[in-house]
Amino acid sequence: MLNCKEATALLSRDLDGSLTLWQRAGLRLHLMACDGCTHFGRQIRFLRVALRRLPQERDEPSEE
Repeated sequence: MLNCKEATALLSRDLDGSLTLWQRAGLRLHLMACDGCTHFGRQIRFLRVALRRLPQERDEPSEE
């Protein structure tokens, strides 16, 4: 079974959709037993959605 460090690394990689079937299965098993990593997974998904909703800033020099 994965430890929390391995699970959080896989949660981050999972956002890019780059997990193998075995990694995904191991992560799912870990999340069933670990509330901390489950919470972390919810937080990073929330942050990803929130950041995508922010307006895009233009890379123009400020006029100060």
